[in-house]
Amino acid sequence: MPAPTDGPAAARTDLAIVGAGPAGLAAAVTAAGLGLRVALLDAGDRPGGQFYRHPAPGLGAARPEALHHGWADFATREAALRAHESAGRITYLPLHHVWAVVPADAGEAAGAGEAAGADRGDAAPAAQWILHAVAGHAPEERAAAVTARAVLIATGAYERQLPFPGWTLPGVVGAGGAQAMLKSGLVLPGKRVVVAGSGPLLLAVAGSLAAAGATVPAVVEAAAYTAYAGRVPALLRNPGKLVEAAGYGGALARHHVRLLTRHAVTEAHGTDRVEAVTVARLDRNWRPLPGTGRRIPCDALAVGHGLVPQLELATGLGCATVRSADGTVALALDAEQRTSVPGIWSAGETGGIGGAQLAMIEGELAAHSVAGVLPGARLTRRRARLRAFADAMAAAHRPGAGWTGWLRDDAVVCRCEEVPAGRIREAAEDLGARDARTVKLLTRAGMGWCQGRMCGPAVAALAGEEAAADRRPLSCPVPLRQLAELPPAGN
Repeated sequence: MPAPTDGPAAARTDLAIVGAGPAGLAAAVTAAGLGLRVALLDAGDRPGGQFYRHPAPGLGAARPEALHHGWADFATREAALRAHESAGRITYLPLHHVWAVVPADAGEAAGAGEAAGADRGDAAPAAQWILHAVAGHAPEERAAAVTARAVLIATGAYERQLPFPGWTLPGVVGAGGAQAMLKSGLVLPGKRVVVAGSGPLLLAVAGSLAAAGATVPAVVEAAAYTAYAGRVPALLRNPGKLVEAAGYGGALARHHVRLLTRHAVTEAHGTDRVEAVTVARLDRNWRPLPGTGRRIPCDALAVGHGLVPQLELATGLGCATVRSADGTVALALDAEQRTSVPGIWSAGETGGIGGAQLAMIEGELAAHSVAGVLPGARLTRRRARLRAFADAMAAAHRPGAGWTGWLRDDAVVCRCEEVPAGRIREAAEDLGARDARTVKLLTRAGMGWCQGRMCGPAVAALAGEEAAADRRPLSCPVPLRQLAELPPAGN
């Protein structure tokens, strides 16, 4: 059996937090400040998550904060983390990839499963939870386990990709991936980079790439900003966000970046690498309008259509989900960040995409809830205000169903298993598949290394189904030897 990780986390942990991004980091330092003993587990080697990425030490970056928005908020919390760690109130466990959370008492496992479909409060929480993790790097990776009274899931999100012909060419990267390359590697995906997709991340990515020396001929946004017209109250309640957006717009103007709204990249061209993209105008349902296509030369394309909450750990526990305004699946949470499973909290993008500021506030609120301490009214008001703004953005940039019109039958949808769109359409139209799971069984789409994270939304759309959250026993690959070392059920 994997031994509990050495140190205070093995002795007594009140709260185990999965993920050291903005939400998890804020929750950890707040909970420690309220007197809880905290274990903070993260798959990365440094705190900050995907948002606050650090350049590798060997690169000698003099001002890493120049590549980040809101770096001061992160720096303050990282310093607090180190102080609490030195005082023994936080056990920070980097390179710990949690693959399952289970009740410590096997006899409570059935109760936890029943709680998944119950209303909050109908079932008692497990007295203790065990978090199983793969620790370290291969081939020296080892099994680790942490036991805690309560668990906070702050696993963040990953990019949503809507495939198109040519998206597998070298030089085509995710919009967030391009940002990560710049923040952590200080490298650009190319010299002439088109930024495309949908959502506010595109403006930040384009501004960062242009400031770093890339030529950005266009930002290609599939939505229309007029979609915000019905959300004016939410916008006006967040003047800081409007100033931030104006800053991004000013950066694009300074670097002569053209903004094309209600347009999409419908094909990438090239042989050994992307050499150009076709951009077409879209109708209100995101269908490409015939005769509007034009080519833009480039040597890289950064593309993404927002983010998808990463829910494998939570749905494996049976936590209830809801449909977000952007069409993705998120966790159903109460006002104190509790999930439907007693003893399990969540904060950040898992409850709906909202950005780093909102994630930090939700982390603080969750920590207060676990500690049984009422938060200040100001904190709850800020959460409501930022969540309203996030919902406005999500609704404005939600993909229209007509985007599949740019997907030819020969275009690859599932990159891992090389399944083209035509085979998925055949499964849905001729073989009767009505959901992504059935399509997967018939075509292998979603069975590869990424387990459908890249192709899941596209497969669901082609099958005529809204994307659903899978319930999996393992949230990441686990060496068989570690599974073999687990005790039999009931022991």
